[in-house]
Amino acid sequence: MNLKKIIYAWISKKFMGGCSNYNSLEVRRGCRSKEQARDKFKQGNIPHAQGLIFLNPFAAIRFAKQYGFPLVIKPNVSGFSRGSHFPIRDYKELWKAIFLAKLWWPFTVVEQYLEGSNYRVVVANGEIVSVLQRYAPAVKGDGTSTIRELMQKENAIREQMQLYPVIYPLKESVQTKGFLAKQGLNFESVPAAEQRVTLFYRISLAPGGVVEVINKQLLPEANNQLFKQVLTLFDANILGIDVILEKGIEYDYRQQKCIFLEVNSRPYLKMHAYPRYGKAEDLSEQFSQLDALEIKQSDTF
Repeated sequence: MNLKKIIYAWISKKFMGGCSNYNSLEVRRGCRSKEQARDKFKQGNIPHAQGLIFLNPFAAIRFAKQYGFPLVIKPNVSGFSRGSHFPIRDYKELWKAIFLAKLWWPFTVVEQYLEGSNYRVVVANGEIVSVLQRYAPAVKGDGTSTIRELMQKENAIREQMQLYPVIYPLKESVQTKGFLAKQGLNFESVPAAEQRVTLFYRISLAPGGVVEVINKQLLPEANNQLFKQVLTLFDANILGIDVILEKGIEYDYRQQKCIFLEVNSRPYLKMHAYPRYGKAEDLSEQFSQLDALEIKQSDTF
């Protein structure tokens, strides 16, 4: 038992810094894999992507032939979008994504992918706590600066806003170089004024992604009820819900394409205090309520 506590403490410190811990062991175990989430979504009639858990890569190829592109490949167990690859638009990209995802976890998920706005919605104690829109690393052209110069300017803004180390700087990585090349660009390219250049496919903080605070009051009541339903469905105190909406979260989900991706039983709450866009919310009252809860086996993985 002591050894388990030591191992769990190490995992929490190494991989879950800044993540909350307000759910019981039973709830956390029920949220660990994408398959579990998809089964729950199906049970609760929550809109979600068709998907498949596979070990044999040819199962993903058959899935692509049945449902078409774009697709997303991700490990069945992961966090912070580690090992995820999207949007995948052809079989060459699919094979590459399968190989890279399996470096994280042998069992892999292939799912339909929806082009739209990506959100993290935190729901706790029966209410919407915070809504963030998440963006992939990108720069906006001014008509005169190179992409390298735009990256440097953006990094200076992030430093001035004191977003580090929660939000990361944009990097001239091999991955970014390759991603730009696919767009016919490089670090010396000069984008047109207001042209948005995406630097990496993954909507995640680690490669330089950022978040924007969305006013919760903009959500239609139907959307509010849907997110609360997901919390109840998993019998959780708190969840970080990842969802893509074709038009946006301020529109009724029933009037657009909508895909719930997964739930996080230990959502990374620290990033809510470091938005690149919008004003950070004071969530102290909600956290105080959560701190007062008695959590079963909170020190067990």
